[in-house]
Amino acid sequence: MGHPTTNDTADILYKIRNIEKEIAALKLFVIKKWNPPGKKNVSLKGVLKNVDVTEEDIADAKKSLYSNIEV
Repeated sequence: MGHPTTNDTADILYKIRNIEKEIAALKLFVIKKWNPPGKKNVSLKGVLKNVDVTEEDIADAKKSLYSNIEV
């Protein structure tokens, strides 16, 4: 195989830019769909007030969250 020509490289870069634009548009769509304007974000700050979270609690939560992931 030879090296791509300048025209091929320019074509690839053009396609990559188009993909980047489509991804940016998709991100905006998802953000707008899941967080519509005017809808107040709910803060979870203070929900665990007066609750002690230990290192063991965090380790248990990690095990639970990542138990199905193979390394």
